[in-house]
Amino acid sequence: MQRRNLRSRFLLPPAAVAAAMTLVTASPASASVLWDGNADKGLGVFAGVLCDGGVARVHTWNDSHGNFFEFNKVAGIDRCEGHSLAGAEGQLQNNKTLWFGWSLATKTGNAQTVFQWKSNGTNDENQQNYPVIMKVEDDQLKAWYVSPGETWNAIASRSWSVGSWHSIQMKIATNSATGGSVEIYLDGSLFASRSGIRTWDDLGNKPRWGSYGSSIAGVGSQSWVDDPKLGTSRADVD
Repeated sequence: MQRRNLRSRFLLPPAAVAAAMTLVTASPASASVLWDGNADKGLGVFAGVLCDGGVARVHTWNDSHGNFFEFNKVAGIDRCEGHSLAGAEGQLQNNKTLWFGWSLATKTGNAQTVFQWKSNGTNDENQQNYPVIMKVEDDQLKAWYVSPGETWNAIASRSWSVGSWHSIQMKIATNSATGGSVEIYLDGSLFASRSGIRTWDDLGNKPRWGSYGSSIAGVGSQSWVDDPKLGTSRADVD
């Protein structure tokens, strides 16, 4: 009788071994990145681009930084923004901890609103319009919590270097009562925080990046955004 090689029965072909090793060595942190807005993917990473008359595009300065999004709000319009997360809006829910991360640079020290945690709906469909908002204004980066009735509560400000890239990570714990919170890190250090706040409006909220402001509708403004992400921890979006 011919003896059977029992060992050979359990050997995997090389392709199967490689696939198994890929699963073993893959970074577990990548599973927590809920949305990746890398500019190499184009403007389609946003659910919409609000820039009627301006220029929103993927751009590069041909340096080591690579591609990024340019939001060019020209004179005569009040906004040029990338709105929400294509394919991942279902991740934006009440009673959830969300981490956003991106790099930001502006052409001037008065780009006005560069980030909105914008409420869905209009007028009487929401109570806050934008519970969390950030501006580059008067050569400073400023952050506010906007409570129901659109009462603006300043929570932080810091000097801003124009034409330079700055890293931002923002944690928003969503809550439609007063159990929410926000933390913002600028260039690696805690920049702003506020707890015991309402961070989820009646119809929910979505992020916007770019340049917006009725006070600068008569002038041009450019905001540059790179590598926006959504994750479940700061490490996901850093």
